[in-house]
Amino acid sequence: MSQEATILLIEDEPEIRRFLRTTLPVHGFRLYEATTGRDGLAEAQARNPDLILLDLGLPDLEGGEVIRQVREWTATPIIVLSARDQEQVKVAALDLGADDYVTKPFGVNELLARMRAALRHASRPADGGESVFTLGDLGDLKVDLGRRQVFVLGKEIHLTPIEYKLLTTLIRYAGKVLTHRQLLKEVWGPLHVDEGHYLRVYMRQLRNKLEKNPAHPRYLVTELGVGYRLRTE
Repeated sequence: MSQEATILLIEDEPEIRRFLRTTLPVHGFRLYEATTGRDGLAEAQARNPDLILLDLGLPDLEGGEVIRQVREWTATPIIVLSARDQEQVKVAALDLGADDYVTKPFGVNELLARMRAALRHASRPADGGESVFTLGDLGDLKVDLGRRQVFVLGKEIHLTPIEYKLLTTLIRYAGKVLTHRQLLKEVWGPLHVDEGHYLRVYMRQLRNKLEKNPAHPRYLVTELGVGYRLRTE
């Protein structure tokens, strides 16, 4: 980002706050802190941060309630930081409107990569921004959104309408974890949110067409038990 991004940390663990207080400014972020859900909500409205880091286990409010209230008035990216590693907890947080979920303990490089991806997505115009989307140092994957053309290493790849819609949905939320239900609703519609086999079949087809090694994808990444992410870093 061209200027110092402001981060609001809503976290009651002193060790985590101390760690991020010393780490994030070194990497160009300005950090504000709150130790309760209610204080966090007040700080979010007062500071209007670029990104929120949120613990789920707060002393006064469940983190899910904080997400719900924040989403009533802003689309500011929210990354959950939590020791809760159960799949249903992750899915619930993402379905409420969190942008990502990082499990404690976490490495600083992982957190920074997730933060930068969330900030990039938030800064992208709602209409998708540039008409050509590229991934990889050499432009491994290029999608011309205007012409609806997809290229891998310069070779045009034919996608079915559903495959293309799935890919462009992932591009629209690049870097963000999308749950199975979110993707099914976006691509197939609200009547198909429980048809998980649709998603598995088409994701496998997309990987076979776009990934160099479909069994170990570089870009179309599975978040186990949760959903998928288009990795951009």
